Amino acid sequence: METQTNNLNTYRILYIIKGIFNLLGAVFFIGYGFFMNFIFTEVNQNAETPFDMSTFFGIICGIGFVVSLIFGIVTLMGAKYIGEARNYTFVLIVAILNCLTGILGILLGIFSIIEINKPHVKALFDQNK
Repeated sequence: METQTNNLNTYRILYIIKGIFNLLGAVFFIGYGFFMNFIFTEVNQNAETPFDMSTFFGIICGIGFVVSLIFGIVTLMGAKYIGEARNYTFVLIVAILNCLTGILGILLGIFSIIEINKPHVKALFDQNK
C-alpha cells in the first residue's frame, strides 16, 4: 500500500508563526494605546475638544488588544491540534477565522482548508479522535 504524505507539520509551524505575529499585534496595541494616550493628554490640556480622544483611542486599542490576543491563542491551539491531527472541526474553524486576518492569514487559511479536506488527511484526523 502506498503511503500518502501530508503537509501537516509545515502547517503546524506556520500556525505557530502566525500565532506569534498575532500576539505581537496585541503588544503593538498596548504600546500604541499608551502612546496615543500620552499624545492626546497633552493635546487636551491645550485645546477644547468635544470628547476625550485619549479615552476613544484607549477603547479602540483595548478592543484591538483583546481581539489580537484571542486570535493568537486560538491560532496557537490550532497549531497544537494540527500537530496532533486531532479536533478536525476546531482546526477547520481556526483556518476559516485566519482568513479574516490579512494576506498571511488568508493564504494560510485557504491552503490549510485544502490540506485538511484531503481524504487521507481527514482519515488521519478521524483515526486520532
